[in-house]
Amino acid sequence: MAVQIAPGHRNGLMLRNPVMTASGTFGYGIEYAPIVDIQRLGAIVCKGTTLEPREGNPQPRLAETTAGLLNSVGLQNIGVEAVIKEKSPIWAEWEVPVIVNIAGESVEEYALLATHLEGVAGVSGIEVNISCPNMSAGGMEFGSTPQMAARVTAAVCAATSLPVIVKLTPNVGNITEIASAVAEAGVHALSLINTLEGMVIDIKRRIPILGSITGGLSGPAIKPIAVAMVYKVAKVVNIPIIGCGGIVTASDALEFIMAGATAIQVGTAHFLNPNAALDILNGIEQFMEHEGVHDITEIVGAAHRCD
Repeated sequence: MAVQIAPGHRNGLMLRNPVMTASGTFGYGIEYAPIVDIQRLGAIVCKGTTLEPREGNPQPRLAETTAGLLNSVGLQNIGVEAVIKEKSPIWAEWEVPVIVNIAGESVEEYALLATHLEGVAGVSGIEVNISCPNMSAGGMEFGSTPQMAARVTAAVCAATSLPVIVKLTPNVGNITEIASAVAEAGVHALSLINTLEGMVIDIKRRIPILGSITGGLSGPAIKPIAVAMVYKVAKVVNIPIIGCGGIVTASDALEFIMAGATAIQVGTAHFLNPNAALDILNGIEQFMEHEGVHDITEIVGAAHRCD
């Protein structure tokens, strides 16, 4: 079940299995530790972290949709210094690696965040969020063009010795161009996709339901889009892909893996079932046993063999 998600890094980043948690849906992992056997997970990606604490967007921030969830949390978080002081000492005692998701309002902020996390015990890698649709400045705008995505990637990679993952937005015309530019800029892995921009309207009050008008759509509704984007990106890059977007069951996860993902992230499903990631892990193991698959890497990209 072990997978290597940073083969191009001098130390690599080996996970005991391909099941990770998605940023923003599992807190700092600490909140789930009393009720979930987090040490069985492949990795935990903590909620988005910025230089300074953020209060986030105005309420309401969540709205259920058909087969999905719209959120406009706006990266509410305690800031990088508090993460280092309060959270990383706890992570350092864990077996499961923790990856810190970072978001900035400028290229310089992204690099500075990476510098802050350099050498911090308990931090095993960085996931660069250039895909958040819920920030008034920064976020998704950095992932909307190949040039800007590459600039952020290069700046972060130059500022840290940690493995670097870049999380891509689906809200672009051609995600393969962005992925190729980021890969050429030196990133060790890609994660895709982040949420799709959407909105809902209260027809009785005749106003948008979310306080920030629009938000990011996640959940099962976006899974076919996410699988297709992973499939397309896997054709143009030679670095690991971490697939996410609407994964609720082991079958969902296996679709991403067969589309070309080395690992997967479970997100919104945790709001329905705190043990979603472990249930998915168990389901993958059962599938492998039933199908006679001895190594998970045997089926990575299996769907491409029909091309």
